[in-house]
Amino acid sequence: MKFGIFYEHQLPRPWTDQSEQQLFSDALAQVELADRLGIDFAWEVEHHFLEEYSHSSAPEVFLAAASQRTTDIRLGHGIVLMPPGYNHPARIAERIATLDLVSNGRVEFGTGESASRAELEGYGVDPDDRRAMWRESVEQVANMMAMDPYPGFEGTYFSMPTRNVVPKPVQRPHPPLWVACSNRDTIHLAAQLGIGALTFAFIDPAEAVHWVTDYYETFKRECVPIGHTVNPNIAMVTSFSIHQDHDEAVRRGLDGFRFFQFALGHHYAFGEHTPGRTNIWEHYVTVRDTVGLDFLGGGTGGIGTPDELRAHLRSFADAGVDQTVFIQQGGNNRHEHICEGLELFAAEVMGEFKAEEADREAAKAAELAPYVEAAFERKEYLAELADDEIPTYAAYGNTVAEEDLDALPEARRRRVRQMQKLQEVVRQVDAAAGS
Repeated sequence: MKFGIFYEHQLPRPWTDQSEQQLFSDALAQVELADRLGIDFAWEVEHHFLEEYSHSSAPEVFLAAASQRTTDIRLGHGIVLMPPGYNHPARIAERIATLDLVSNGRVEFGTGESASRAELEGYGVDPDDRRAMWRESVEQVANMMAMDPYPGFEGTYFSMPTRNVVPKPVQRPHPPLWVACSNRDTIHLAAQLGIGALTFAFIDPAEAVHWVTDYYETFKRECVPIGHTVNPNIAMVTSFSIHQDHDEAVRRGLDGFRFFQFALGHHYAFGEHTPGRTNIWEHYVTVRDTVGLDFLGGGTGGIGTPDELRAHLRSFADAGVDQTVFIQQGGNNRHEHICEGLELFAAEVMGEFKAEEADREAAKAAELAPYVEAAFERKEYLAELADDEIPTYAAYGNTVAEEDLDALPEARRRRVRQMQKLQEVVRQVDAAAGS
């Protein structure tokens, strides 16, 4: 099993002028440490307007910074919001490819559709259309990275003409695709489309067996890849705090994890929010002190001693989970405690799982190989354009009519005539080359 760390960039109130800068600085230092320790993935969300819960609205910037401080750790979008109201598909393709280039091919392309009212209405995205928007955009972004040129698209939610979307990523045809999952239905969809499932349901290992079984049975039976390659993997997010003393692990990590759950519920389920004024941490403390830390249920199996965490992770590995992702940055969890925990995990727990990984991956690849081949036989690809089918378009300066030149300012008019002369020379050269 592989391991990842996960960032919402949580920042409970009250804030100072330096709070966000320190938050990002600490997170970059943690990713750098995780890379040195041999942790496999660093995942970063995209959210907008979700105060205190997530101050991570530009994950591509954070991940690019992390790429320059690390060498091996995979850099995961967990996730990119795919509805075009958030991000035009071509801009997504450009950013993913650029990040893949500057990181020397370490990008994991996680995708999602969004669910909070703050974000959907803030960007004018119709909640009823978000799943269809996600599906249309994911397929076309994969096409943009893989095809030269991209032949263009007339869709329901966005359209664009033929363009060669550059740059292209290091990982060809494109980086591994993932989708955020919070229920079994999305797990099923991920398997049908041949993409990794990044799950946020905080389920226990006994339930994880059913999710894993559903995913791989569906993948073998029904997969029609949405991309140009498949990524049959399941990653499950869990709590994280580790110390040699159980009570100290709880003291360091449980409150932060519970705030993570509470703030998530505030923005997505039960909260009423006044932008810039609601104090979620204050509400959380009131509820916490009234009903205790267990009011939000389970999900705390990743908090404890090395032996306790090892047993928790072994249950996930035995269930067939491919990657466990730790929520180590939540609430007011302290930077130094997070770093100490990562170091202790790497020293006393991670090694035995790493030792098994090469054999596990080889056996899995051999088992899935015929199903992957069958999946691509079912896929219908967007048709490539023959060279004589690729449309040519003229620069705007080449389309100014002669009668319109007099209406232009003198300096602009001279510039247009210079460009027209240059264009004539280019045409003559092209004609000579063609003859």
